Amino acid sequence: MIKIIEVSDSEGLKALLKGRSGGQEGIASRVAAIMQEVRERGDIALCGFTRRFDGASLTPEQLRVTDEEIDQAYSMVDQEVLTSLKLARDRIRKYHQKQLTRSWFDTEPNGTLLGQLITPLDRVGVYVPGGTASYPSSVLMNAVPAKVAGVSQVVMVTPPGADGKLNPYTLVAAREAGVDEIYKAGGAQAIAALAYGTETIAPVDKITGPGNIFVTLAKRMVYGQVDIDMLAGPSEVLVVADASANPEYAAADMLSQAEHDVLASAVLLTHHRELAEWVRQELEKQVALLPRQDLAREALANHSALVITGSLEESLELANAFAPEHLELLVEEPFRWLSRIRHAGAVFLGAHSPEPVGDYLAGPNHVLPTGGTARFYSPLNVDTFMKKSSIISFSKENLELLGPDIIRLAEVEGLQAHANAVRVRLKSQSRE
Repeated sequence: MIKIIEVSDSEGLKALLKGRSGGQEGIASRVAAIMQEVRERGDIALCGFTRRFDGASLTPEQLRVTDEEIDQAYSMVDQEVLTSLKLARDRIRKYHQKQLTRSWFDTEPNGTLLGQLITPLDRVGVYVPGGTASYPSSVLMNAVPAKVAGVSQVVMVTPPGADGKLNPYTLVAAREAGVDEIYKAGGAQAIAALAYGTETIAPVDKITGPGNIFVTLAKRMVYGQVDIDMLAGPSEVLVVADASANPEYAAADMLSQAEHDVLASAVLLTHHRELAEWVRQELEKQVALLPRQDLAREALANHSALVITGSLEESLELANAFAPEHLELLVEEPFRWLSRIRHAGAVFLGAHSPEPVGDYLAGPNHVLPTGGTARFYSPLNVDTFMKKSSIISFSKENLELLGPDIIRLAEVEGLQAHANAVRVRLKSQSRE
């Protein structure tokens, strides 16, 4: 079961941090071969890999989901779940609308105008895990911000089941989120299709959404051909707790991530040894009740720990070193300590803010940086789907004023043509 580590055990902590990488050995070459085949053979390769990996025999004409299939999905879903999906969509949209930024322009007294033009991407690909599973929340979290940003074409790919069909909840969520095109394709082959295009799928400008290690490596390989959001790794939660924390809550929140897969990480940092013991007992009790307990037990045993620190301050510093995907502050007065947090994908404050609230309904995005990348990555957001262009309009007076400085800087870099592009204008203006 889960181990208890003393904060003085530097090797134990190092192993815990290192263990989040997920292991990519031997997979990259397989992914590269898949990508190359899709790039060269298009739909035929895409259908072949779909048959091989998903067990679904599809023709190129069957790759794109029809309106009729989506209409049928609406008749198959539970109406109360549909109501909850719409509520989640609306809250996600409202939150992300607050992130919108506007183009700006600044005019100087001499007539020079400088500014920044902010425009949405034209076409974005969204990857949603699928097959036998259903992840409508991932659909909403990727597609809704893209539409808020103004992306005109949002394209979704997700692997089909062996019967060639997609989960009805995934399809319904896609329509509710405003997805424009849906294709039955998953894995590295779907990423290749989005990046390079096939006879059926037009290439996109950016690919977002989490997937397994094949998807993650494929996204890394196409970066530069297209943009990507981030390289997602196994799910993780880190709970900072003091004596006021409810051990039942802490254990439940840790298991909410441990049940994802065997590589998931659930860590508790506390300076109260007694609390750690109570949490361990609760983990034993609660994991036995989970349908996915085998996955959770392996994640707890191999990639998780209860860490005993010397103080709450030390717990918070260690939390920053982890830079976790999800960080929970199960402490008295959590807002008092929020300013100490520098690195986290999402921060959950207090006993009434469990991590699943953020996964589904709160409004902030659940596509978050993992594996310590919260040190430099941000959650998926509206800016993910925007790009910025600089605007420069120099006046005649300002070019005369600053031109000599530009010439000097160009010449010191040995770029005479750069200097000349300014010099010829200054000469021309002096003759006027």
